[in-house]
Amino acid sequence: MDKQNGQMNAPHPGTNFPAAYPQYPPAAFQGPPGHTGYPGPQAPYPGTQAGHPGPYANYSVPPHGYSGAGPVGFPVQHQPVYNQQGGPAGTPWMPAPPPPSDCPPGLEYLTQIDQVLIHQQVELLEVLTGFETNNKYEIKNSLGQRIYFAVEDTDCCTRNCCGPNRPFTMRILDLMGREVITLERPLRCTSCCCPCCLQEIEICSPPGVPVGYVSQNWHPCLPMFTVQNERREDILKISGPCVVCSCCADIDFEIKSLDEKNVVGKISKQWTGFVREAFTDADNFGIQFPLDLDVKMKAVMIGACFLIDFMFFERTGGQEERAGVW
Repeated sequence: MDKQNGQMNAPHPGTNFPAAYPQYPPAAFQGPPGHTGYPGPQAPYPGTQAGHPGPYANYSVPPHGYSGAGPVGFPVQHQPVYNQQGGPAGTPWMPAPPPPSDCPPGLEYLTQIDQVLIHQQVELLEVLTGFETNNKYEIKNSLGQRIYFAVEDTDCCTRNCCGPNRPFTMRILDLMGREVITLERPLRCTSCCCPCCLQEIEICSPPGVPVGYVSQNWHPCLPMFTVQNERREDILKISGPCVVCSCCADIDFEIKSLDEKNVVGKISKQWTGFVREAFTDADNFGIQFPLDLDVKMKAVMIGACFLIDFMFFERTGGQEERAGVW
């Protein structure tokens, strides 16, 4: 009996975070009817197309008047109220579609969507005291249904000494509370004067199995990134504006083909209002990508969004304005 109780009280894999984080016991994540959880270990996931020199052939160029990711005028999301199970009350989860045979467990949610909305939660302690806390994010589809919940896992000293330049581990959980994506950002230089040690983030799914990387490219004026697959082969490019700062408008980072002639998507920092922009570093982002993009690359786009957030927007008020120019 004692052994059984110990097993029931053991922390769920992938959710071993500080006590301040919302916990995700299995009872809170029953899933849709008939959901039986993910299958056991599978054969190694095949990579993207062998020798693939650039984006897939069926990428389409957005038509004239292409809009940014997410709906226009997306409302500000307030801090959710948590229910007894630890999840935000009243936030529906996206039903889990059947996973394709070559899809890493947990990424099947991304096979049916071409937009992702990422909402950072406002931390009251951080607003009142300026004390940097671990970031938490809700990741939703365009219908407002939650797909994942992301939590930062760094220690207090790292957060408050290194600030937005800090290395971090971001753990992304599904509706069952399982860690399906892990983001690892090492400590790197943030100055364009040091091209030998630029920013990078590794995306793993499942944890420990790399599916792609996002690496910063040196440029004297523009924020530039290269998206790579698990074999470090270049797949896409990301470029942002010269001045990463605006008022009452979204800031777009375009996802482009390798030759940078075709725009295939966007990562948009959405304007959240004067009060929220001035007093918090809680941001809203939208990601738009082709529906038929490789599901692993969709996960890499989520990783790219978190890297961009920390590099340019993990500041408040005057700090962000002073860091707005590359």
